Amino acid sequence: MDWAEHLVIVPILLPLITGAALLLIDERRHALKAAINVISTIALALVAIALLDFANTPTATNGPATKVYLLANWPAPFGIVLVLDRLAALMLVLTSMLAIAAIVYSLARWHRSGPHFHTLFQLLLMGVNGAFLTGDLFNLFVFFEVMLASSYGLMLHGSGQARVKAGLHYIVVNLAASSLFLIGVAMIYGVTGTLNMADLALRIPGVPASDRMLLDAGAGILGIAFLVKAGMWPLGFWLPTAYNAAAAPVAAIFAILSKVGVYVLLRLSPLLFGVEAGASSGFGDSWLLVGGMVTIAFGAIGVMASQAKGRLAGYYILVSSGTMLAAIGIANVSATAGALYYMVSSTLAISAFFLLIELIDRVQDPSAGVLAITLDAYGEDLEEEEAEEEIGVAIPSTLAILGISFAACGLLLAGLPPLSGFVGKFAILTALLNPDGLTEGGSLSPAIWTFVALLVISGLAAMISLTRAGIQAFWAPIEGIVPRVLLMEIAPIAFLLSLCVGLTIFGGPVMRYMDQTAQSLHAPHSYIRDVMSAPRVEAPAPEATAPEAPATKTPEVAP
Repeated sequence: MDWAEHLVIVPILLPLITGAALLLIDERRHALKAAINVISTIALALVAIALLDFANTPTATNGPATKVYLLANWPAPFGIVLVLDRLAALMLVLTSMLAIAAIVYSLARWHRSGPHFHTLFQLLLMGVNGAFLTGDLFNLFVFFEVMLASSYGLMLHGSGQARVKAGLHYIVVNLAASSLFLIGVAMIYGVTGTLNMADLALRIPGVPASDRMLLDAGAGILGIAFLVKAGMWPLGFWLPTAYNAAAAPVAAIFAILSKVGVYVLLRLSPLLFGVEAGASSGFGDSWLLVGGMVTIAFGAIGVMASQAKGRLAGYYILVSSGTMLAAIGIANVSATAGALYYMVSSTLAISAFFLLIELIDRVQDPSAGVLAITLDAYGEDLEEEEAEEEIGVAIPSTLAILGISFAACGLLLAGLPPLSGFVGKFAILTALLNPDGLTEGGSLSPAIWTFVALLVISGLAAMISLTRAGIQAFWAPIEGIVPRVLLMEIAPIAFLLSLCVGLTIFGGPVMRYMDQTAQSLHAPHSYIRDVMSAPRVEAPAPEATAPEAPATKTPEVAP
């Protein structure tokens, strides 16, 4: 087996080994631990890019390239399998880009604010990458737990009363979701006798009518667990408060966590309940469409009502998740492709915005910041009274750089031209308004028109709220304060925003990749075939042994 074949498991093993090794280093050696973490994260990004290139390489039959890795060399569905396809590779690259930005930003001061930050960070990456790569529901649960357990520690990193309070709410909600996850998995296994995703897709059409209700109940409970993570209304009530309370680099990497729930729904909905699922075909699609639209409306209201910029970013995560959920509920290839592009752009922009908020807050007078927070309708952030040390150097161009970065984030989140936020929303709107192609007409349902209206209104709400926040941060202060900013703080923001610019410049190739990904998701035949027929690695043939030499007779010695 070629060494390149083992790259699929590297996104899981590398952070696991790095996190374990970091535990052996004394906490006082911050520089050494940070260097190891940064090197590992960059190596992880290079591996993810290599896997993306593999997944995008056309096969001999021009079909989607799916790489199946059999752990312990047991064939599916009896053994554990890792599956790499275009969607998994895309999510791995997105995660690694956020991780690089978050870890570099944390080197300014946050990585010294509590114990085991670097270990928790690596274990979080292991859990997220494992969730994207696993091919069965039980190991999806395992990687979810690894991800959540490390996120609990990162959520509380830096201490503070508000952070601890929000962190405890975060832990309780996610523990309840984990319980629902386990119950749903158990019910599905009880009906079908398997947890391998590809095998489930084959068995679900044959489930007898008497067991259909139990299967639907199990799938529904499992879906609720994922929707809690994705933040669908009313299950995402905890998200804006928790993300607002987290440290800036933690909130930046947490931007991918809600997309893990979206990813699982995007993976399982067309695979298990697609057009060939028999009586279960289309299960949950209407709920996802309605729930996604309600989430967009709730997030847009929250965006308009929030004065604190951290809560504004948290509510925009709900808008992003709601858009993705509604697109999944439509079950249309073009809408899914546009939603994938939008997901990448919005996740990068939200992560950059979380990092930018902390730097912008240094511009404002502390008393003005407290006054702004008291205007918040929810009023839960008054307890954040941490004394922060002044770091960095004041440079004349700092305000201009922060202002440009804030404007770029505003354009991306509102979906205005010329950046990738506009391209993503335009692709979704094109798919919604013209689902049958340019030459064929067709009436649109009221649900589609409602979705279109919500997309436009949510963009308008983001533009108004970000304009108000920008005026409050850069123009309202009477005495301008030049904040002290380090290069390692502004560079990650510029890195994430430059990725969004790259998405815009290379919009054509990126959209083709998204379109191919959406097509393979909605026609999962090759995924099922490749997983179920993945060959085992044959043991090397034993070496031929030389024929035994005839025994020589020892001559007898006369006494």
